[in-house]
Amino acid sequence: MATFIGYNSINQYKNFVLTDFELIKRDLLNALNIRQGESRMRPLNGTSVWDFIFEPQSPETIRAIETEVQRVVAKDPRIQINTLAVYSQENGVLIELEVETVADVGVENLIIQFDQEAQFANYV
Repeated sequence: MATFIGYNSINQYKNFVLTDFELIKRDLLNALNIRQGESRMRPLNGTSVWDFIFEPQSPETIRAIETEVQRVVAKDPRIQINTLAVYSQENGVLIELEVETVADVGVENLIIQFDQEAQFANYV
């Protein structure tokens, strides 16, 4: 079984070390909070999900969001998606994922709220 070790300073005051699934969740959330093209010298880094949040939530838009989330998750070799569902919310989009680590660390359900007012994604 592999152990993933990394660092996080967001909402952390003393212990900046994250391991295993907590690190994977933080890295995924970071990737989903970066708008595609926003990272200098890395135009494919980030996601275009934010472009779809302001669109009418039609079946085509939902499929585009699902495809984009699958693309972002596929860039992380530590995890894979088991299930994915996208729900329209009053002021954003709610994404429900079941992800599994490739290194048998575990399976976890993640619920991510993309809030168009706050312009930020967070776990619910």
